[in-house]
Amino acid sequence: MGILIKQSLPTLLSGLKVTLEIAVAALIIATIIGLIVGLVNISNNKILKVIAIIYIDIIRGTPLIVQAFFIYFALPSVLNFKINPLPAGIIAISLNAGAYMAEIFRGGIMSIDKGQTEAARSLGLSYAQAMRKVILPQAVRRMIPALINQFIISLKDTSILSVIGLQELTQSGEIIIASTFRSFQIWTIVGLMYLVIVMIISNLSRRLERRLKVC
Repeated sequence: MGILIKQSLPTLLSGLKVTLEIAVAALIIATIIGLIVGLVNISNNKILKVIAIIYIDIIRGTPLIVQAFFIYFALPSVLNFKINPLPAGIIAISLNAGAYMAEIFRGGIMSIDKGQTEAARSLGLSYAQAMRKVILPQAVRRMIPALINQFIISLKDTSILSVIGLQELTQSGEIIIASTFRSFQIWTIVGLMYLVIVMIISNLSRRLERRLKVC
């Protein structure tokens, strides 16, 4: 077992690095998407609101694996272009997580009493200024557990990207198993690596929540 771990660790750590790169990049992009779509969803612009709802419904109504296939195989074949697995994976995870984050942002903003917005507007702040300086800071505090939970889900969802040939952690495990035939041991190691990363993120999340409560 020790020899197997020693031989497999470089490949698995390389796959873990790709997994974390995808997850972090997708989290940043998904947060931007989620914030924009969430704000659109509570706006008075009916056309943009319909577009936002359609986007959320499509993403939430289809499996991530289908979305990955669509981005990596379907779109390039129709539009006649090639895309590498890494950017395709980041786009798939970003769009998927963005739809869920949009609902998190919408719920977080809606949870703040409307009187806060009215008070800010009465002080001469524009809607955008009131949202940026008064509403969002309070809403984000309430959204942190849900946002961290979505990040953990997206991190684990990167394993699905092995179907488009992306050598992240899960695909790295499959490659090792193909040459060693030690599936039990390798999947145990892979599972523990995911578990350790998730536990670290969860612990950091709890610390952040406690610090914000003190503030």
